[in-house]
Amino acid sequence: MKQYFVQTFGCQMNVHDSRRIEEVLRAHGYRKASEPMLADLLVVNTCSVREKAEHKLMSLLGTFRPFKEARPQMVLAVAGCVAQQEGEKLLKKAPFVDIVVGPDNIPELPALIRQVEQGAPPITRTVFDMDDPQFLRATLHDDRREVTAYVTVMKGCDERCTFCIVPYTRGSERYRPADEIVGEIRDLVAGGVREITLLGQTVNSWHEPGPEAEAKSPSKLASSTSQFAALLHRVAREVPDLARLRYTSPHPRHITPELIAAHAELAVLPAHVHLPVQSGSDRVLKRMARRYTVQDYIERTCALRAAKPGLTLSADFIVGFPGETDDDFELTLDLVREVGFVAAFGFKYSPRPYTPALQLGNEVPESVKDERLARLFAVVETQQRVHLESLVGTDQRVLVEGPSPGDSGRFAGRTNRNEIVHVVAPEGYDPTGELVTATIDEAFRHSLSGYMIGAEHLQRSGRRARLSVLDAGGPG
Repeated sequence: MKQYFVQTFGCQMNVHDSRRIEEVLRAHGYRKASEPMLADLLVVNTCSVREKAEHKLMSLLGTFRPFKEARPQMVLAVAGCVAQQEGEKLLKKAPFVDIVVGPDNIPELPALIRQVEQGAPPITRTVFDMDDPQFLRATLHDDRREVTAYVTVMKGCDERCTFCIVPYTRGSERYRPADEIVGEIRDLVAGGVREITLLGQTVNSWHEPGPEAEAKSPSKLASSTSQFAALLHRVAREVPDLARLRYTSPHPRHITPELIAAHAELAVLPAHVHLPVQSGSDRVLKRMARRYTVQDYIERTCALRAAKPGLTLSADFIVGFPGETDDDFELTLDLVREVGFVAAFGFKYSPRPYTPALQLGNEVPESVKDERLARLFAVVETQQRVHLESLVGTDQRVLVEGPSPGDSGRFAGRTNRNEIVHVVAPEGYDPTGELVTATIDEAFRHSLSGYMIGAEHLQRSGRRARLSVLDAGGPG
């Protein structure tokens, strides 16, 4: 049996795509190799959202090249957004690569591999499926329990933010039929999945595809106004055993009254929303072509909190966008404090090919970007620390996803507000997949510690794991 190894870097969408790559390969008789040098097929799944993605890819290919030279029959493939972006140029930069395959062409990978094995020259396949969009279905792994899963509802992006390469690497928006979405969720939950995250570049712009649906609405925004909320309602109604339903990443422009009302009406929607904002300056937002104002954003976050009391918010930020002044950045910090974000992903602006921002000029020095990013994280982490410390002594419902990292004897999960909790369970008991009540006894930098009823004596006996690996990750 042939073996594969998939190396992934990038966002949740890339992680999701890598899972689909693995499923396609397993369906064709491959099994996973324990390390890349043992694989018959090496796949590098790439992300091109940030600068130096191409450099990171070339560095990784340099690491893999000796494996290929030692075993010429090994097939080396590059997938994902850098593959889509570079296409044939990638084969010129790295002639030892056998296959360059875009995100929409993942189902074709086994056939492309066969062509290479039969002596075909290096192949590039980066064609968007605009006329007949295909969405790969998630399947459960036989070798491990899966508590959470991603389900794609749409792909591509029509927003055309001036900094973003996604429309070029993922194409225009395509939407998946609700029947397919609900059917996949139903099957995953029947197989033991407890939490589903609906996935899309602008996930809340989803609407039912097809000419009939398009004819019912004069614009995509009007169509998505109620349809995404209706999809959430349908999932909640038709898959009652689902414990939690999340979605990422929404666009502020599509946080509509119907979606806000869904947060009030549906218990399955957690009390947390990750809502990218990018900047707290209207001037910078306009240069980014985000198509909302700071006041729009604040009003929508306030409405979400009113609909779901206790709801927490996180966001994405870009610092050092061309022309961003010190005053613009101070407005971003003001927004962070006003909204009260408890987590954030922050990035320094990086020029990307084919994006309109390349023409803006007024580049911000890297040293200034570094200083602004550090200040942004400092403010967010202070707010996060205060928030986490406020939960010490409270009881929280935690969906346990599996053992905590580092063989600590604990189990890791998330609360309804998305806080990570490392839970001590009663001896001999594995709560994976269950919603449990944990008493929070300590706040770490980016997570919490807690214990289930029946495990109090483990706390008192000093058997708690104090491993820093428990608190790995988080913003910054």
